[in-house]
Amino acid sequence: MAVKFSDLHTAKGLKTLEEHLTGKAYISGDQLSVDDAKVYAAVSENPGDGFPNVSKWYDSVASHLAKSFPGKAVGVRIGGSVTSPEAPNAAAGADGDANDDDDLDLFADETEDEKKAAEEREAAKKDTNKTKESGKSSVLLEVKPWDDETDMKKLEEAVRSVQMPGLTWGASKLVPVGYGIKKLTIMMTIVDDLVSVDNLIEDHLTSEPNNEYIQSVDIVAFNKI
Repeated sequence: MAVKFSDLHTAKGLKTLEEHLTGKAYISGDQLSVDDAKVYAAVSENPGDGFPNVSKWYDSVASHLAKSFPGKAVGVRIGGSVTSPEAPNAAAGADGDANDDDDLDLFADETEDEKKAAEEREAAKKDTNKTKESGKSSVLLEVKPWDDETDMKKLEEAVRSVQMPGLTWGASKLVPVGYGIKKLTIMMTIVDDLVSVDNLIEDHLTSEPNNEYIQSVDIVAFNKI
């Protein structure tokens, strides 16, 4: 059965939506559906802490708006219109049909304007992400082998075999430590939002299979670019 919301531009309408979203992630179930997109369009902006369920739902829909909707829509109707102070009787039809004309039927197909608006929002969001990922750092690592019998060429190959978005390996050299043992010092450039140096060391460089050659990795220098 279709659910109907009215006057979502008012506190009264938002209260109804707040109660409906209690214990729910989305309008019609546990997955995003076209119902959420229609209701989202009727809510002018995030209402904030006064309506916590609506606020959380609004942010979730905003972040997924341009993506496909995996959920099955059950249908929602939104009624009510804003009446201007200059024309208080303009919204009232002689037989009440005007209010019905202002209802939003969520069974209707997405319009071209709605698709275009969603695409523009997605493009703007991608531009914002690019800006966030712009910070970079230059990091100097010191990689130590197990002993003097460790193949240092294979050790460096193991280090450079670690690849991930935002990571670029740079120059390297072998530095004598003593008793025939050498350590590898190597530069790398990282995108701060994409690469965690601690995770790189713990989850990749000093874990299998690379720990066959690498005993430990230390950060010698860490500078913002």
